This record gives sequence, C-alpha cells and structure tokens, in this order.
Amino acid sequence: MTQATAEGAPDLSIIIISFNTREMTLACLRSVIGQTRETSHEIIVVDNDSHDGSAAAVAAAFPDITLFAEQTNHGFAGGNNLGVARSRGRHVLLLNPDTVVLDGAIDKLMAFARATPQAGIWGGRTIYGDGTLNRTCCYQRMSLWNVFCRATGLASLSGNHRLFSEAYGGWGMDSVRPVDIVTGCFLLIPRELWDRLGGFDPSYFMYGEEADLCMRAADRFGADPHFTPDAEIIHYGGASEPVRADKAVRLFKAKMTVIEHHFRGWRRPVGLALFRAIPLTRWLALSALAAVTRRERFRDGARVWGEIWTRRDEWSPPEGLPAPAHGARNGARNGA
Repeated sequence: MTQATAEGAPDLSIIIISFNTREMTLACLRSVIGQTRETSHEIIVVDNDSHDGSAAAVAAAFPDITLFAEQTNHGFAGGNNLGVARSRGRHVLLLNPDTVVLDGAIDKLMAFARATPQAGIWGGRTIYGDGTLNRTCCYQRMSLWNVFCRATGLASLSGNHRLFSEAYGGWGMDSVRPVDIVTGCFLLIPRELWDRLGGFDPSYFMYGEEADLCMRAADRFGADPHFTPDAEIIHYGGASEPVRADKAVRLFKAKMTVIEHHFRGWRRPVGLALFRAIPLTRWLALSALAAVTRRERFRDGARVWGEIWTRRDEWSPPEGLPAPAHGARNGARNGA
C-alpha cells in the first residue's frame, strides 16, 4: 500500500462504507491495495453496524486500515460524512464495498482528475461481474421532462434513451465526456469542494445523495463532473439491500427528496405528483398484462409494484413541504 509521506497528508482518502457485505468488502480491499500503486492514499472503512462479522474480518485481515466499527447504521450518506470527517487526504474517493478495482483504476482516475481539474468531480466506468456494462456509473439530473417520460412510459418505450430518461442510453460509455451525476459507488472529489458543500445532505439515508451533491456542486460552484472509461471497476450492485421492493422504496423516497430540493416553483408539485404516480401506473399495467397473458413475470412485476404502491406512505412525503435552503448544512459531516 502506498501511504502518505511523513511530510504531509496523502493525495487520496478512500472511503468504504460496509453493511453486511463481509466477503465483498474483503475482496474490494484486496483489489484497492493490489491495484493502487502510484497514488499516496489512506483507506478508511466505516462499518454501519453489520451483523455478519464484517468489522472483525476487516480488522483481522487489514490491521493497517483505519476502521470505524459503528454501533449505529448511519446510512450511506451519514457513513461517508463520518469517514471523510476523519480523513486526511487532499482528495476523497467514495468506493462501494461491492466493487473490485481493475487495472490501476484508482491511479487512472486520479490522473484523469489532474488532467481535467475544472470538472471538480470525476467518475469511471463500471461493469458487472460477467464483464457486461453496468450503466449505473453516471446519469443525468432529474428534470420535469424525464420525470414525465418515466411516469407515462415514454422512457421505457425508448429503451431509456438519454432524450427521454435520466439514463445515458444510446452511449456506450466508451468515451470521455461531461456528465450530470457521478454515482457514489466510484466518485472522486477534492476535499476542499466536499467541505464547501458540507458533504452529503443528511436528508438522504441511502440513494439520491450523490445526485444532490453533484447538482449542488454544479449550481453553486460551477463544477462540471466528468467521466472517463479508462478507470474501470466491477460493481455488482445492490449487495447490501437485496430485497427488490425494499430497495425500490428507499430509491423512491430519495428521488422524491431530490425533486423537493431541486425543482423550483410550479415544477415541484407537478414533479412530485408525476413521480408519485409511477408505481400505481406500473402496478395497473402489469396486472392487466398478467390477466391477459397469464405470464408469471408479469405477475411477479405486478406484485412488486403493488407492494411499492401500498407502502407509499414510507416514500411519499406530505404535500406542500418547502424545499430546504441549499447552504452548507450544520452537522452535514457528522453523520445522519
């Protein structure tokens, strides 16, 4: 492991939040250490009260890594805020525990950041374990148009083309380009900018926090997040929250919060209403298809969307809540 020199802080602090992902976390750490040779760095693992022995396994296998074995689940946002607050690096890399670093990806992402300092936030390419492209590494900011397209089914009918959805459909993620949002599974940011933003907004427990961060960075400080395909990692995805409906409930809550925070004027109530309708329309459509075709996949889909809709009180906030002020939030770096 390349560490900081005695004269100063490391170039990079790598923050990993673990929650019941013991074996994946260990594999991730092995890949970070084995593939990061040109960048002085420290590794900080924040374990969010795992019950699978993750913290003990990390401590035993990697005694030189800084480990915070928490007795509370701070969520992704709060865990990262805690880890960054205790870090020393001039840059911060947020890295999911269900990832594997390939072919010097962290060194390559740092080199990309040095070559494009105006970006302010940087991300790389993600693939699944079988080598196929994982498109979750970056996406477009939410807008009333793409929320409308998702609610009406236009996004699905277009194959999630970038003109109709948040996804960058139609692009092979094989070229350098500016993007709106870099996902938090592999996100590089200068520590100075992180501090100016107050870190992640603690309103977000899991999902949505990187969208809010990138949008605030762009709107307030002129950041222009950039993507490079040269820095590539495996990202398995969803390892800490495998139940489909539970994950969707968290995701919908996060998306509703993004709309509340970033849509202005009349767009906010319209956007909330459209997004709130998505599970209902999916449930009704899939139920009808299941009745006509009797196919099990439509029945399964209808059951999931029906559960999401019946649990709407968990993810749909009361009407008329004002959007919070987007200043530095007190306590934002101290956990959720």
